[in-house]
Amino acid sequence: MSYVRKSTPRSIALGALLRQKREALGYSKKRLATAAGVPDSTVIRLERGLFAAPRPDKLARFAQLLGLRLADLYAKAGYIVPDELPSFASYLPVRYPDLPQEAVAELRDHFEHLLDRLGLSLDDTAAPLEELGHEPLADIS
Repeated sequence: MSYVRKSTPRSIALGALLRQKREALGYSKKRLATAAGVPDSTVIRLERGLFAAPRPDKLARFAQLLGLRLADLYAKAGYIVPDELPSFASYLPVRYPDLPQEAVAELRDHFEHLLDRLGLSLDDTAAPLEELGHEPLADIS
């Protein structure tokens, strides 16, 4: 994490969100720090807005422990948040890591059947940059 001497509006807002959620859950700073595997001082500095760029992996741990959406924390921290969701098949194992691969395949089949019945299609591919109005990538060969 990048430590700063002076807080920024963004880092203060992030710290306030973390503190508010921690206090609402009744967690002490020490309890949160221990659960996240960081020193107490990390939680204190984060809540005071003294980190210009908190590490994404640490934000992910705090999001999980505090029941916050990771995309919300990333946005508060100033990280780019994708404007699209992952594909259904990519999302399931990440969201439900204990789900067997066979269950993922079964859910995907069921989902595709449901989409077909409703006359919808499953689009698991990202649109090329050109289709989104961007210039084509330079040939790197």
